[in-house]
Amino acid sequence: MSAANASPPGNCKFAIPKKGRLFEKVNQMLKGAGLKYHREHRLDVALCKDLPITLVFLPAADIAKYVGEGNVDIGITGIDIIEESNVEVDQILKLGIGQCKLCVQAPVTKNITDLSTLAGGRIVTSFPFLAEKFFNQFDEQKGVKTKITEVSGSVEAACGLGLADAVVDLVETGTTMRAAGLEVVGEILQTESVLIANKKSEHMDIVEKIRKRIEGYITATKYVMISYNVHNDLLVDCVRITPGKKSPNITSLDDKHYKAVSCLVNKNDLVSKMEELYDKGARDILTFELANTRM
Repeated sequence: MSAANASPPGNCKFAIPKKGRLFEKVNQMLKGAGLKYHREHRLDVALCKDLPITLVFLPAADIAKYVGEGNVDIGITGIDIIEESNVEVDQILKLGIGQCKLCVQAPVTKNITDLSTLAGGRIVTSFPFLAEKFFNQFDEQKGVKTKITEVSGSVEAACGLGLADAVVDLVETGTTMRAAGLEVVGEILQTESVLIANKKSEHMDIVEKIRKRIEGYITATKYVMISYNVHNDLLVDCVRITPGKKSPNITSLDDKHYKAVSCLVNKNDLVSKMEELYDKGARDILTFELANTRM
């Protein structure tokens, strides 16, 4: 690695996906967590401005291996990649992005209802380790060996081209799968993006700081702060509507007959909560976006 593409000694190395939709989501998450950096064109590393952290931009499929082997301290990748890489890492925070399932998919026309009928057949996948591990149970039962072929992309085309009896691939919405004439006939695992760390990292203090910052940002994206004024006689009913994440903050006003209430509300419930509060008699209802939190 050249000097321009190297990490300063003593920095915590943080691997993130170098491109694609996951990079865009992770990049937004880093900004929200206050991890500011400047990346030079065509370089695969960038230094954070206020913390001794070196961001390393890697293919998502390689990140679990780099973290597991100790080449970097912390990273973001999918549970499917961790399992496929067959490495030991600490999964320290689920990120709530990239949720999908790794499934066995077969042509709809075959009407597969028993997965064991695929044992001894041809499976095409980008996850050869997990596919082989999954089909071993059927191979042992039937005394056969399923042929697992690894490809890097366009897995769903394999059956239509006569290269496979079934495929093992990720399913998010299922649109691509259905367009290829396939259907899910078995689920191997559920996956999402997670923050992972090397078990023997020398930078566990920085790792924990990163975890707290990202967790705080994730909470901020899920909740808004709501505040309102309410008559003492109506307080109990309104607090039932907005109990908060732990409990609401209730303060007295100059008018002793009223209280001010503030608490967190899930963004998905915000509009309906405001309507319920107003109908119960709450007034001066305001909401505030959150930038980050510590719970």
